[in-house]
Amino acid sequence: MWKVTPLKSCILAILEKRGGVVLENDLETPLKDMYGDYSDSELNKALMTLENQGLIHVGWISKTKRRIQIMTKEMSFLAVGED
Repeated sequence: MWKVTPLKSCILAILEKRGGVVLENDLETPLKDMYGDYSDSELNKALMTLENQGLIHVGWISKTKRRIQIMTKEMSFLAVGED
């Protein structure tokens, strides 16, 4: 079944509502309400695409917790091989 709103757009909308920063665990419930069912691989693919586009940054807090944040103009990250 086709979804009306892409998963990436739902993630960005939730981040904007939450002030630009959210833990992955806190993203789960509003994302299911807005998007419906999704798999872990779909979520990971959407997060990776958004990060590659320079829209968000995903960082590890611990082995099982990730922090997702919208990129701002003040933030800059080096690409692989740039140092």
